[in-house]
Amino acid sequence: MFNSLASILLVLTSSVLFVAFFRALRLPPLLAYFVVGVLFGPYAFALLPNTESGRHLAEFGIVFLMFSIGLEFSLPKLYAMRKTLFGLGGAQVVITMVAVMGACWLAGFSLTVAFIVASALTMSSTAIVSKILMERVDLNSRHGRLSIGILLFQDLAVIPILVLIPALSAESADLATLLGWAFIKTVVLLFILFKFGKGVISFWFGLVARQRSRELFVMNVLMVTLLLAFATNLAGLSYALGAFIAGMLISETRYRYQVESDIASFRDILMGLFFISVGMLLDFNYLINNIALVSALLLAFVLFKAVVIAILVRIFGFEVGVGIRTGVILAQAGEFGFVILTLALGRGLIGGAELQLVLSACLLSMIIAPFVIQYNGRIARSLAKSYIMNISRKEVELEEIGKKLNGHVILCGYGRSGQYLGRFLKEEHIPFIALDIDPTRVNEAAVAGEHVMYGDASRSAVLEAAGAGHAKALIISYAAMRSSMKILHVTREIYPNLPVIVRTTDETHMDEFRQAGATEVVPEVLEGSLMLASHALIILGVPLKRVVKRIRLFREERYQMFKGYFGGVTDEAGEFGDTKQLRLHPVTLSKNAYVNKRLLRNVDLTDFDVEIQHLRRPNMRADISPRPDILFGEGDVIVLLGSPEGLVAAEMYLLTGKAN
Repeated sequence: MFNSLASILLVLTSSVLFVAFFRALRLPPLLAYFVVGVLFGPYAFALLPNTESGRHLAEFGIVFLMFSIGLEFSLPKLYAMRKTLFGLGGAQVVITMVAVMGACWLAGFSLTVAFIVASALTMSSTAIVSKILMERVDLNSRHGRLSIGILLFQDLAVIPILVLIPALSAESADLATLLGWAFIKTVVLLFILFKFGKGVISFWFGLVARQRSRELFVMNVLMVTLLLAFATNLAGLSYALGAFIAGMLISETRYRYQVESDIASFRDILMGLFFISVGMLLDFNYLINNIALVSALLLAFVLFKAVVIAILVRIFGFEVGVGIRTGVILAQAGEFGFVILTLALGRGLIGGAELQLVLSACLLSMIIAPFVIQYNGRIARSLAKSYIMNISRKEVELEEIGKKLNGHVILCGYGRSGQYLGRFLKEEHIPFIALDIDPTRVNEAAVAGEHVMYGDASRSAVLEAAGAGHAKALIISYAAMRSSMKILHVTREIYPNLPVIVRTTDETHMDEFRQAGATEVVPEVLEGSLMLASHALIILGVPLKRVVKRIRLFREERYQMFKGYFGGVTDEAGEFGDTKQLRLHPVTLSKNAYVNKRLLRNVDLTDFDVEIQHLRRPNMRADISPRPDILFGEGDVIVLLGSPEGLVAAEMYLLTGKAN
C-alpha cells in the first residue's frame, strides 16, 4: 500500500486534510480514513498501490484495535453489567445473527458467506456511539447505559467469530472436528493465560516501570502485545485474539491507564491505515451501479436492528421510548464489521459482489449514523406517545413538589455525596429536593422516604419544575466534569443569580468551573486532606482553636498550599500519571547545577508552565517561600509544581541549562 515516498506523502497529506475537515463537521475521523482509501484506491484514482506488504501493515491496525478493546474489559466491570451485557446484549447478537443468516441463505448465499455477512451486520460502532453519547452527556442515561452494555457484548462476541474464521477457511470436509479443535485450543490458551498471565504481566511490567524510561515502557507494551498475537497465531487462531487477551491481562494491572495513554498515538495511526485499506476495498462504481440494492440492504438491516433492540429493551422492563432511543443509537454497522470482512477476505471466505454489497451498506450506515443518532430523543417522542406522557408526568410530579417548596436547595445527583449532604440538610431542617437519572436509586430512595425525583438536571424544564426560580441554592454533586459543566451552563443561562456549588474530584477543573459561573467549587481530595490534617494536629496536641484557624486560612487562600501532589507507582492513573493533573516534584541542586549562585528572578520557568512552590535549605526546618532575591546554592531542594512533562523539562533546565 505504501511502497514509495510519494505514496506515504499522499496518505499523510490527504489524511490530515480529510480528518481536519471531518472533525470540523463533527464527524468521526474513521470516516475520513475511509474516504481517503476510496478516493485513492484501485477502484477510483488508483494512486495507492494495493500491495501485500501494505495489507500486512494494515493488519497491525486490527491488532491494536483489539488490544484497546481488551483494555476496556475487566471482570468486575463485566459482572456489574451482567444483566444488560449477557442478557440484553446476548439476545441482540443471537437474534440478529440468526435472522440475517436465514435471509442470506434464502438469497442463495453459502452458509459460510451467510455467517460472515451476519457477523459483520450484527456489530455496531463503538467509536461513533461512545463519542456521541459522551458529547451529549448521555453516558449515564438509561439509553446510554443500555447502549454501552450491548456494545460491550458485541465486542465480546467478536472473540468466538475470530476463532471460527480461521477454522472455516481450512481445507477439510470435517468442519465439526476443526471447530472442536479450535474451541479446545482457545479454552486451553485462555486458561493458561488468565491463570498465570496476570501475575507474570504484573511482575514484568513492574520491572520495566522501575527503569523509569518511557521509551522502554512503550517498547515493552509493543513486545507483549505482538508476542501474544504471535502465540495465538501459532495455535491456529487469529492475531487479533492474542491482542485482545493482552489488553485484558494488562487491564487487571495498575499499569492499564499508562499503557492506554502511551499507545494512543501510534494505535490511532495504525487504525487509520487499517480503515484506509478497508476504503481501498470498496468499488465506488459498484456502489453507483447498484445503489438501489445497496440502499435496500441498508434500510433493511438498520430498521431490523433498531426494531429488535427496541423490542428486547421493552422485554427487559424498560419503557418503549427508551427502547426506541437505544435501537436508533445502535442501528448502524461498526468497525468490527470491517475487521470481520477483512479477515474473511484474507482467508478467501468472501469476495466479489457479495463483499462489495455488504461493505457499501456498512459504510453508508456509519456515514449517516451521526446525523440520525443526535435525533434519537425526537424520534422516540414522535413514535411513542407513552414516552412523552411519562416524561410529562414525571415533570408534573416534580413541579407539584417544587411549588410547595420555597428557599429550598436543589441537589443535582443523589449518589453517596448527595445523600450525605441530604442528611446534613435534614438535620438542619433545610428543605431540599434531589434530582437523579438513575431509576433504581430514585425508586429505592423514594420508597425509603427520601426527597428525590427522577429528572435530568441539565434540562431547563426539569430545573423549572424543581422550583429553581425560588430556590436558595443549587448543588451539583456529579463526579463527571462534563455532566456538571452542562448543568452549570444551563443554570447560569436561566438563573444567573442562583448560588451554585459544584463538587469536583480534585483541583484540576476548579478554574474552569469558576469561569463558568460556579459560586464555589469543592474538591474532594483537598477537603479530605484538610480533614486528615485537622484530626492529626488535634491528636498531636495542637489546640482546637489554632487548628480551626489554620484550616480557615488555607481555605481563604483557595487551596494554594495543596495545589499538586507527589506522584507514585500506586496512583490510579498509572506509573507516570495523568498529564492533566498538576504534580509536585523536588529537584536537588548539585554542585554543578546550572542555577547555582543565580537569583530566582533570573531563573525563568514560564516556558515550561512550571512554578516554584517552595524551597528547602539544608539544616533549615521551615520551608522558604519563593522570593525574587533568593540566591540558589548547592544542596537546595526546589519543589516545583506543574504537569509531568513540564516538570521533566524544568528539572533539566535547572540542572543543565538546557530545555531538552
